[in-house]
Amino acid sequence: MTQRAAKTLPNLPGPAAWNRILPEQPTPTVLTEDVTADITIIGAGFAGLSAARRLMQIDSGLKITVLEADRIAEGSSGRNSGFMIDLPHELTSENYAGAGDDLALIALNRKAISFAAEAVEDYAIDPNFFDRSGKVNGAASPKAEAHNHSYAQHLSGLGETYEMFDLQQMTELTGSPHYRSGLYTPGTVMLQPAGYIRGLADGLRKAGVRIVENCPALEFFKERQAWKIETPQGSISSPKIILTVNGHLESFGFECGRLMQLFLFAVMTPELTTEDLKKLGGQPRWGITPSDPMGTTLRRIDLGQGGNRIVTRTCAVLKPNMKLSKASLDRAAGIMQRKFDRRFPQLAGLKMEYQWAGHLCLTLNGVAVMRELEDGVYSGCVQNGLGTARGTLTGIGAAELACGVTSDITRHFGAEKRPKKLPPQPFRELGANAVLRWKEWRAAEE
Repeated sequence: MTQRAAKTLPNLPGPAAWNRILPEQPTPTVLTEDVTADITIIGAGFAGLSAARRLMQIDSGLKITVLEADRIAEGSSGRNSGFMIDLPHELTSENYAGAGDDLALIALNRKAISFAAEAVEDYAIDPNFFDRSGKVNGAASPKAEAHNHSYAQHLSGLGETYEMFDLQQMTELTGSPHYRSGLYTPGTVMLQPAGYIRGLADGLRKAGVRIVENCPALEFFKERQAWKIETPQGSISSPKIILTVNGHLESFGFECGRLMQLFLFAVMTPELTTEDLKKLGGQPRWGITPSDPMGTTLRRIDLGQGGNRIVTRTCAVLKPNMKLSKASLDRAAGIMQRKFDRRFPQLAGLKMEYQWAGHLCLTLNGVAVMRELEDGVYSGCVQNGLGTARGTLTGIGAAELACGVTSDITRHFGAEKRPKKLPPQPFRELGANAVLRWKEWRAAEE
């Protein structure tokens, strides 16, 4: 009998701030009995809920259950920066340019954005949570400007539109004198990620999908012709399972020693006062990604997205056991406070209201794990730090695989190689974190 027990359950320190700044959610649906489903999805983030929506599109008569270990949007889907990016965004490169077929990947990313946009329309999700405003790669040093010019040449070769911003334009946008220049691209969607995910979940519930919260999948095993999924208070018997748990795929014993388990950190200001806003200046909504991928990401949001606030995100640490200490969070929060103060001297010393960590999963060769793992068990996992778009795609692809549907998405991910093996411990953790610290130091200005 095949049995897969979860060795590690999600345990992310700090609050999911994007979720906390929205109104409180209704009482969750719980599972306290033994039930059945045609397909059970484990994980209710971007991948899991996208898989559920795609399944309903393929066959609206399917009986679908989605299990979420926490509340909706309390996991990594409520802890990211909220950029749904259409263009190449390779985090291991110098300037985000990909090493593969960027035109094909752009087309897939835009499929993900279109899929999400249709969900916003169909489920009447607040359009403030899905803002098609584009983003800027900010440059604070000559080296970063060179990265931007290199990336701009790459975009020109792809036939993509962009605009270069000078110091004055960057200051007028952000209120910060920190950035020398920027590269604006119009295709990125600026999400309120928790708002979008909550709206997606609400729409799926109304369409008949059962979404169970505070209900981690502890193990699953084959019982006759179905898989039985055990949870703390009940079980589900289902012929097919879709795993959309990102790096927690390794917790169930898949791709062990091949997945890099990283954590990124973020802080969010309290609601800015009228006086703060006068001092700050700039525009009410914008998003800055650093020209160097190891730099600092910034978002400014307004009342339509949860309040007039600024989000700062940077620092990375690799933890193969997926357990993060409070000291790691405190260290990162201190660094981000200093970065905020440097960028916004007019608000220096403003104490952050929230600080938190989010989980990323990467592979050495940049591949996802979207395939059938065992008979009737499908994976839409490993987003390589691009969870909003890549998660949407792998979720769609896993749903299509489970239903025998072939598409550009299934062909793309189905052709990818298996993740490369990682160095053994303790060299993996020590070496990776040394490299991360060095890259953070090198990108300090960014």
